[in-house]
Amino acid sequence: MTASLDYTVVIPTTGRDNLRPLLQTLLTGRGPRPAEVLVVDDRPHGRDLDVPAGVRVLQSGGRGPAAARNLGWRNAASEWIAFVDDDVVLADDWPQQLADDLLPLGSDVAASQARITVPLPADRRPTDDERGTAGLEHALWITADMAYRRSALVEAGGFDERFPRAFREDSDLALRVTLTGHRIERGRRLTTHPARNSGFFASVKAQRGNADNALMRAKHGALWRQRTAAGRGRLGEHAVSTVAGLAALGFALTGRRAPAALAGGVWASLTAEFAARRVLAGPAAPGEVVRMVVTSVLIPPVACYHRVRGEISARRRRPPAAVLFDRDDTLITDVPYLDDPESVRPVPGAVELVRGLRERGVPVGIVSNQSGVAKGLITPERLAAVNARVEELLGPFGTWQVCVHDDGDGCDCRKPAPGLVRRAAAQLGVDPASCVVIGDTGADVRAALAAGARAVLVPTERTLDVEVQHARRYAAVARNLSEALRVAGVA
Repeated sequence: MTASLDYTVVIPTTGRDNLRPLLQTLLTGRGPRPAEVLVVDDRPHGRDLDVPAGVRVLQSGGRGPAAARNLGWRNAASEWIAFVDDDVVLADDWPQQLADDLLPLGSDVAASQARITVPLPADRRPTDDERGTAGLEHALWITADMAYRRSALVEAGGFDERFPRAFREDSDLALRVTLTGHRIERGRRLTTHPARNSGFFASVKAQRGNADNALMRAKHGALWRQRTAAGRGRLGEHAVSTVAGLAALGFALTGRRAPAALAGGVWASLTAEFAARRVLAGPAAPGEVVRMVVTSVLIPPVACYHRVRGEISARRRRPPAAVLFDRDDTLITDVPYLDDPESVRPVPGAVELVRGLRERGVPVGIVSNQSGVAKGLITPERLAAVNARVEELLGPFGTWQVCVHDDGDGCDCRKPAPGLVRRAAAQLGVDPASCVVIGDTGADVRAALAAGARAVLVPTERTLDVEVQHARRYAAVARNLSEALRVAGVA
């Protein structure tokens, strides 16, 4: 049974010493052999890697783990892609454990997450580095050891390469995968992740992740932390501490002693509480205590700086490279299972607005579910005639992506799956993340978000309230097409 498991292992690496023993385990471990082991060298100037024979090495040019993993899985052809980090230790029978996890899974399960264990010293409290690594034991959807169906990666478009670090890129992908209705299961295989041993200012440098948190909020809404079990964080306390510190400095420079003392007291109390919490959680070694005190002073302003930088970057929206429209009730008046070209009626303003986009050089396309074909209510020929009439009235579209399947057919194109959006972007030669999708249903919005695109909902009387609320939280809502294009930044 296990011989039927079809999987490829993808390992992004920066050349850590652990890479070669990790590869030896994969190649000689008990259980089904992988179809291929792909090592993606993510150093900016990759040099020769010491890898065993039979391992293929790819170069990603130092663009980060998201880009490295994308390069790896897109070069694989197997059913499953097992992502493994280069700093983990796998059991001798890891291939067999992987097979035991994957083979029983139903088709609705898109991924399997390993159980991570982090060995900690038994004779003392863990250091700050060790506590940080130990958090991986309870983290959701981390790719230290995570296997995805390749079809799910294709459907979701892979990792978002705007996440430049090994932080949040895995949660973002998993959220988009689950948004399409797939499940992610925690397997029984056990993988060891040794504790990190970073430099003195590692915790300060780690605050760059606050910029990634801003991108998560922009993509997935204010509840992204709850949905990823990320915890609430300390940004609120850091913001108060930073403002108090700056206020104390400003008041002191202008000779206002009483306000300076008050603000300084707030800063000192918050900083002392933060430092004490970190010191008491770790060993009493002098070097670790000094490190916790110094970095506790630096972390709050650095965290706030990166969060502000991230918010600005995440919300700095360029005009979309393409606009993709739903057809029925968005561009033309909806007639259930429309098969008569003479019944095509553009919604008010659609002709002029679409023409205006073309005149400004913005590519336009249509992404439309047409299950009437699968139901036998519309023939493919009549559907083509209706679409031809749409083009006759509204002008040519750069791409037509139409799903003729019905619910339950198991296709990857029917919205809310992102297949239509992905294919439209590919045909137009643009990144899905640079597209905006305009439609009248929650399926339009969810398909756009799952593809990494932006979405604007234009509700009609048939749009459900829950769909409007979802769009207000995760996308945008407009009253009409004209307003939708303004929201999208192309009007």
